Amino acid sequence: MARPVKKSPEQWKKEILDAAGELFLSKGYEETAISDIMDLAGGAKGMFYRFFQSKEEVMHALGDRMFLENNPFETVRGRSDLNGMQKIRAVLALDRADVKREEISMQAVSILKDPRILAAAVEANRRVLTPLWFELIEEGRRDGSIRTEYAKELSELLPLANFWLMPSVFPADAEELQHKCRFLAKMLSAMGLPIIEDETYGRVERLLGDCNDKRED
Repeated sequence: MARPVKKSPEQWKKEILDAAGELFLSKGYEETAISDIMDLAGGAKGMFYRFFQSKEEVMHALGDRMFLENNPFETVRGRSDLNGMQKIRAVLALDRADVKREEISMQAVSILKDPRILAAAVEANRRVLTPLWFELIEEGRRDGSIRTEYAKELSELLPLANFWLMPSVFPADAEELQHKCRFLAKMLSAMGLPIIEDETYGRVERLLGDCNDKRED
């Protein structure tokens, strides 16, 4: 009789995240239980708690992994055919095109009502995204495609903008969200960063619809 293959902690963690991602996309975050994740991963429920404290922590870790595996900043970094402003727009376009990560992000909106999870998400965005935005804005300043005196401030603001637009964090109806989008577009443009386009409005509408569906459930 063949002996079961012993998995390393890294392999277990990967398979738990793989299972969670598959279930969140097929069943939805709210409908997926920890037991469902471990049934698919092929382990006991106790194994889950060796790596994660909660389902919310899995969602956070999954979002981080999906970003690192398909990091749009890394994709554009070495492109000599683009200036700084064009790289920023390419980053935003690549981010919108990542359908699976977009879906996971939409499902994560509801859990950001938890102040502890929101604080962790804000800190992660600040730590990871702020230096990446600063690098591109500074590149645009050097090549002349971006004219701003506020590179540091903009690089700190951009990772926080998504939270400000989330109705689960700052309650808003459809009209108020569109108004916030117009404000953000004008403000960024005035600061030398005209990057909000029509696609952003559609993304915000989907975000609002997702939050409304969760409230109705």
